[in-house]
Amino acid sequence: MKINQVAVIGTGTMGNGIVHSFALAGFKVSMIGVSDQLNQEALLKIQANLSRQVKKNLISENGMQTALNNISAFTAIKDGTQQADLIVEAVPEDEDVKRKVFQQIDQYAPVHAIIASNTSSLPITRIGAFTNRSENVVGMHFMNPVPLMPLVEVIRGFNTSDTTNEAIKEITIQLGKTPVEVNDYPGFVANRILMPMINEAIYALFEGVAGVQQIDAVMKLGMAHPMGPLQLADFIGLDVCNSILNVLYQDFKNPKYAPCPLLQKMAQSGNLGVKSGKGFYDYSSGGKDLVVASYFLK
Repeated sequence: MKINQVAVIGTGTMGNGIVHSFALAGFKVSMIGVSDQLNQEALLKIQANLSRQVKKNLISENGMQTALNNISAFTAIKDGTQQADLIVEAVPEDEDVKRKVFQQIDQYAPVHAIIASNTSSLPITRIGAFTNRSENVVGMHFMNPVPLMPLVEVIRGFNTSDTTNEAIKEITIQLGKTPVEVNDYPGFVANRILMPMINEAIYALFEGVAGVQQIDAVMKLGMAHPMGPLQLADFIGLDVCNSILNVLYQDFKNPKYAPCPLLQKMAQSGNLGVKSGKGFYDYSSGGKDLVVASYFLK
Protein backbone atom coordinates (compact mmCIF):
# COMPACT_ATOMS: atom_id res chain seq x y z
CA MET A 1 0.00 0.00 0.00
CA LYS A 2 1.35 3.41 -0.99
CA ILE A 3 1.24 6.00 1.79
CA ASN A 4 1.65 9.62 0.80
CA GLN A 5 -0.52 11.63 3.18
CA VAL A 6 -0.25 11.14 6.93
CA ALA A 7 -2.41 12.63 9.68
CA VAL A 8 -1.23 12.78 13.29
CA ILE A 9 -3.76 13.45 16.03
CA GLY A 10 -2.20 15.01 19.12
CA THR A 11 0.39 17.76 19.53
CA GLY A 12 2.04 16.80 22.81
CA THR A 13 5.56 15.45 23.24
CA MET A 14 4.83 12.26 21.31
CA GLY A 15 2.53 13.85 18.75
CA ASN A 16 4.90 16.60 17.68
CA GLY A 17 7.78 14.13 17.60
CA ILE A 18 5.82 11.84 15.29
CA VAL A 19 4.91 14.78 13.03
CA HIS A 20 8.59 15.81 12.99
CA SER A 21 9.71 12.31 11.95
CA PHE A 22 7.18 11.86 9.16
CA ALA A 23 7.71 15.37 7.78
CA LEU A 24 11.49 14.97 7.78
CA ALA A 25 11.11 11.65 5.95
CA GLY A 26 9.27 13.43 3.13
CA PHE A 27 5.63 12.71 3.95
CA LYS A 28 2.91 15.34 3.80
CA VAL A 29 1.57 15.55 7.34
CA SER A 30 -1.68 16.92 8.71
CA MET A 31 -1.11 17.78 12.37
CA ILE A 32 -4.40 17.82 14.29
CA GLY A 33 -4.54 19.59 17.65
CA VAL A 34 -7.36 20.80 19.85
CA SER A 35 -6.61 24.50 19.27
CA ASP A 36 -4.66 26.86 17.01
CA GLN A 37 -2.54 27.87 19.99
CA LEU A 38 -1.46 24.31 20.76
CA ASN A 39 -0.76 23.71 17.06
CA GLN A 40 1.44 26.81 16.98
CA GLU A 41 3.31 25.72 20.10
CA ALA A 42 3.89 22.29 18.55
CA LEU A 43 5.19 23.82 15.31
CA LEU A 44 7.61 26.00 17.27
CA LYS A 45 8.82 22.94 19.16
CA ILE A 46 9.30 21.01 15.92
CA GLN A 47 11.19 23.94 14.39
CA ALA A 48 13.45 24.17 17.46
CA ASN A 49 14.20 20.44 17.34
CA LEU A 50 14.91 20.57 13.62
CA SER A 51 17.26 23.51 14.23
CA ARG A 52 19.19 21.40 16.74
CA GLN A 53 19.59 18.73 14.08
CA VAL A 54 20.91 21.37 11.66
CA LYS A 55 23.44 22.59 14.25
CA LYS A 56 24.64 19.04 14.75
CA ASN A 57 24.97 18.62 10.96
CA LEU A 58 22.41 15.82 10.98
CA ILE A 59 20.23 17.58 8.40
CA SER A 60 20.64 20.60 6.11
CA GLU A 61 18.87 23.96 6.30
CA ASN A 62 16.99 22.98 3.13
CA GLY A 63 16.00 19.69 4.75
CA MET A 64 14.62 21.56 7.75
CA GLN A 65 12.62 23.96 5.58
CA THR A 66 11.26 21.14 3.44
CA ALA A 67 10.13 19.29 6.55
CA LEU A 68 8.36 22.38 7.90
CA ASN A 69 6.67 22.92 4.53
CA ASN A 70 5.37 19.34 4.68
CA ILE A 71 3.28 20.14 7.77
CA SER A 72 -0.28 21.53 7.73
CA ALA A 73 -2.20 22.22 10.94
CA PHE A 74 -5.86 21.47 11.65
CA THR A 75 -8.11 21.64 14.69
CA ALA A 76 -10.77 19.17 13.52
CA ILE A 77 -10.34 15.43 12.88
CA LYS A 78 -12.86 15.72 10.05
CA ASP A 79 -10.73 18.26 8.17
CA GLY A 80 -7.34 16.69 8.86
CA THR A 81 -8.08 13.06 7.99
CA GLN A 82 -10.20 13.18 4.83
CA GLN A 83 -7.22 12.72 2.49
CA ALA A 84 -5.06 10.59 4.79
CA ASP A 85 -3.62 7.20 3.87
CA LEU A 86 -2.35 6.74 7.42
CA ILE A 87 -3.67 8.25 10.64
CA VAL A 88 -1.54 8.04 13.79
CA GLU A 89 -3.33 8.69 17.08
CA ALA A 90 -1.16 10.20 19.82
CA VAL A 91 -3.64 11.54 22.36
CA PRO A 92 -3.38 11.03 26.16
CA GLU A 93 -3.45 7.49 27.54
CA ASP A 94 -7.13 7.64 28.44
CA GLU A 95 -9.42 4.97 27.00
CA ASP A 96 -12.48 7.23 26.84
CA VAL A 97 -10.53 9.92 24.99
CA LYS A 98 -9.14 7.38 22.54
CA ARG A 99 -12.60 5.88 21.96
CA LYS A 100 -14.00 9.28 20.92
CA VAL A 101 -11.03 9.95 18.66
CA PHE A 102 -11.23 6.58 16.91
CA GLN A 103 -14.97 6.91 16.41
CA GLN A 104 -14.39 10.23 14.63
CA ILE A 105 -11.58 8.79 12.53
CA ASP A 106 -13.86 5.92 11.56
CA GLN A 107 -16.50 8.43 10.49
CA TYR A 108 -14.34 10.73 8.39
CA ALA A 109 -11.18 8.95 7.18
CA PRO A 110 -11.02 7.24 3.76
CA VAL A 111 -12.03 3.58 3.71
CA HIS A 112 -8.52 2.48 2.74
CA ALA A 113 -6.75 4.43 5.51
CA ILE A 114 -4.63 2.63 8.08
CA ILE A 115 -5.32 3.77 11.64
CA ALA A 116 -2.38 3.39 14.02
CA SER A 117 -2.40 4.03 17.74
CA ASN A 118 0.67 5.20 19.62
CA THR A 119 -0.84 3.81 22.82
CA SER A 120 1.78 2.73 25.33
CA SER A 121 -0.37 0.23 27.20
CA LEU A 122 -3.96 -0.26 25.93
CA PRO A 123 -4.62 -3.45 23.91
CA ILE A 124 -4.94 -2.82 20.17
CA THR A 125 -7.77 -5.34 19.85
CA ARG A 126 -9.83 -3.23 22.24
CA ILE A 127 -8.97 -0.02 20.40
CA GLY A 128 -9.82 -1.61 17.04
CA ALA A 129 -13.27 -2.41 18.37
CA PHE A 130 -13.95 1.34 18.66
CA THR A 131 -14.21 1.33 14.84
CA ASN A 132 -16.05 -0.61 12.14
CA ARG A 133 -12.76 -1.45 10.41
CA SER A 134 -10.61 -3.19 13.00
CA GLU A 135 -8.68 -4.88 10.17
CA ASN A 136 -7.15 -1.45 9.46
CA VAL A 137 -6.17 -0.75 13.09
CA VAL A 138 -2.66 -1.45 14.36
CA GLY A 139 -0.34 -0.37 17.15
CA MET A 140 2.59 1.87 16.26
CA HIS A 141 4.30 2.60 19.58
CA PHE A 142 7.07 5.16 19.15
CA MET A 143 9.68 5.82 21.84
CA ASN A 144 10.48 9.23 23.33
CA PRO A 145 12.15 11.34 21.97
CA VAL A 146 10.62 10.19 18.70
CA PRO A 147 13.08 11.83 16.26
CA LEU A 148 16.04 10.14 17.98
CA MET A 149 14.84 6.74 19.15
CA PRO A 150 15.08 3.95 16.55
CA LEU A 151 12.50 1.54 17.98
CA VAL A 152 8.84 1.29 16.99
CA GLU A 153 6.82 -1.48 18.63
CA VAL A 154 4.34 -2.81 16.06
CA ILE A 155 1.33 -4.41 17.72
CA ARG A 156 -1.12 -6.49 15.74
CA GLY A 157 -4.67 -6.67 17.06
CA PHE A 158 -6.82 -9.79 16.74
CA ASN A 159 -8.41 -8.52 13.50
CA THR A 160 -5.46 -6.55 12.07
CA SER A 161 -4.94 -7.64 8.46
CA ASP A 162 -1.67 -8.84 6.94
CA THR A 163 -1.77 -5.85 4.58
CA THR A 164 -2.06 -3.36 7.45
CA ASN A 165 0.65 -5.06 9.50
CA GLU A 166 3.15 -5.21 6.65
CA ALA A 167 2.43 -1.63 5.56
CA ILE A 168 3.22 -0.32 9.05
CA LYS A 169 6.49 -2.24 9.23
CA GLU A 170 7.46 -0.91 5.80
CA ILE A 171 6.69 2.71 6.64
CA THR A 172 8.58 2.38 9.92
CA ILE A 173 11.66 1.44 7.90
CA GLN A 174 11.05 4.42 5.61
CA LEU A 175 11.23 6.62 8.73
CA GLY A 176 14.70 5.22 9.39
CA LYS A 177 13.47 3.25 12.39
CA THR A 178 13.34 -0.43 13.33
CA PRO A 179 9.95 -2.14 13.62
CA VAL A 180 9.72 -4.87 16.24
CA GLU A 181 6.49 -6.86 16.18
CA VAL A 182 5.11 -7.86 19.58
CA ASN A 183 1.89 -9.52 20.69
CA ASP A 184 -1.17 -7.64 21.87
CA TYR A 185 -1.02 -7.64 25.66
CA PRO A 186 -1.33 -4.62 27.99
CA GLY A 187 1.94 -2.66 28.04
CA PHE A 188 3.31 -4.80 25.18
CA VAL A 189 7.03 -5.42 25.87
CA ALA A 190 8.57 -2.00 26.51
CA ASN A 191 6.27 -0.73 29.24
CA ARG A 192 5.45 -4.11 30.74
CA ILE A 193 9.15 -4.33 31.66
CA LEU A 194 10.03 -0.64 32.08
CA MET A 195 7.16 0.61 34.23
CA PRO A 196 7.53 -1.93 37.07
CA MET A 197 11.25 -1.02 37.21
CA ILE A 198 10.45 2.69 37.45
CA ASN A 199 7.73 1.98 40.01
CA GLU A 200 10.15 -0.08 42.14
CA ALA A 201 12.70 2.77 42.00
CA ILE A 202 10.01 5.15 43.26
CA TYR A 203 9.14 2.67 46.03
CA ALA A 204 12.83 2.59 47.01
CA LEU A 205 12.71 6.37 47.38
CA PHE A 206 9.33 6.28 49.13
CA GLU A 207 10.58 3.76 51.68
CA GLY A 208 13.81 5.65 52.33
CA VAL A 209 16.19 3.08 50.87
CA ALA A 210 18.17 5.84 49.14
CA GLY A 211 17.81 9.31 47.68
CA VAL A 212 16.95 10.27 44.11
CA GLN A 213 20.50 10.83 42.96
CA GLN A 214 21.75 7.69 44.69
CA ILE A 215 19.06 5.47 43.11
CA ASP A 216 19.78 6.86 39.66
CA ALA A 217 23.54 6.55 40.16
CA VAL A 218 23.24 2.85 41.10
CA MET A 219 21.31 2.07 37.93
CA LYS A 220 23.60 4.13 35.68
CA LEU A 221 26.92 3.00 37.12
CA GLY A 222 25.97 -0.52 38.11
CA MET A 223 23.56 -1.53 35.35
CA ALA A 224 24.95 0.62 32.49
CA HIS A 225 21.63 2.43 32.02
CA PRO A 226 22.15 5.71 30.14
CA MET A 227 19.61 7.43 32.42
CA GLY A 228 18.47 6.58 35.94
CA PRO A 229 14.88 5.39 36.40
CA LEU A 230 13.74 8.48 38.30
CA GLN A 231 15.18 10.86 35.74
CA LEU A 232 13.63 8.69 33.02
CA ALA A 233 10.26 8.90 34.78
CA ASP A 234 10.59 12.70 34.74
CA PHE A 235 11.37 12.56 31.04
CA ILE A 236 8.38 10.33 30.24
CA GLY A 237 6.04 12.33 32.49
CA LEU A 238 4.91 11.17 35.93
CA ASP A 239 1.28 11.43 34.87
CA VAL A 240 1.99 9.13 31.93
CA CYS A 241 3.83 6.62 34.15
CA ASN A 242 0.92 6.65 36.59
CA SER A 243 -1.62 6.12 33.80
CA ILE A 244 0.30 3.22 32.25
CA LEU A 245 0.72 1.48 35.59
CA ASN A 246 -3.00 1.90 36.29
CA VAL A 247 -3.84 0.25 32.95
CA LEU A 248 -1.48 -2.65 33.71
CA TYR A 249 -2.90 -3.01 37.23
CA GLN A 250 -6.51 -2.97 36.05
CA ASP A 251 -5.93 -5.39 33.16
CA PHE A 252 -3.66 -7.91 34.89
CA LYS A 253 -5.26 -7.58 38.35
CA ASN A 254 -1.75 -8.02 39.77
CA PRO A 255 -0.64 -5.81 42.71
CA LYS A 256 2.93 -5.65 41.36
CA TYR A 257 1.67 -3.09 38.83
CA ALA A 258 -0.09 -0.83 41.37
CA PRO A 259 1.50 2.65 41.18
CA CYS A 260 3.50 3.70 44.23
CA PRO A 261 1.64 6.21 46.47
CA LEU A 262 4.48 8.69 45.93
CA LEU A 263 4.02 8.50 42.15
CA GLN A 264 0.28 9.02 42.55
CA LYS A 265 0.80 12.07 44.77
CA MET A 266 3.30 13.65 42.41
CA ALA A 267 1.05 13.06 39.40
CA GLN A 268 -1.87 14.63 41.27
CA SER A 269 0.24 17.58 42.43
CA GLY A 270 1.15 18.64 38.90
CA ASN A 271 4.87 17.95 39.46
CA LEU A 272 5.07 15.86 36.30
CA GLY A 273 8.74 16.06 35.41
CA VAL A 274 10.39 17.83 32.51
CA LYS A 275 7.15 19.09 30.93
CA SER A 276 6.03 20.85 34.12
CA GLY A 277 9.51 22.00 35.14
CA LYS A 278 9.64 19.89 38.30
CA GLY A 279 9.47 16.22 39.18
CA PHE A 280 12.12 14.21 40.95
CA TYR A 281 14.52 16.85 39.63
CA ASP A 282 14.14 20.59 39.02
CA TYR A 283 14.21 21.64 35.36
CA SER A 284 12.81 25.14 35.78
CA SER A 285 16.16 26.85 35.29
CA GLY A 286 17.59 24.34 32.87
CA GLY A 287 19.22 22.41 35.68
CA LYS A 288 18.49 19.04 37.22
CA ASP A 289 18.28 19.63 40.96
CA LEU A 290 16.49 17.46 43.46
CA VAL A 291 13.01 18.79 44.26
CA VAL A 292 11.11 15.96 45.93
CA ALA A 293 9.30 17.93 48.60
CA SER A 294 9.40 16.49 52.11
CA TYR A 295 5.63 16.25 52.33
CA PHE A 296 5.60 13.78 49.42
CA LEU A 297 7.55 11.35 51.56
CA LYS A 298 5.23 11.51 54.56
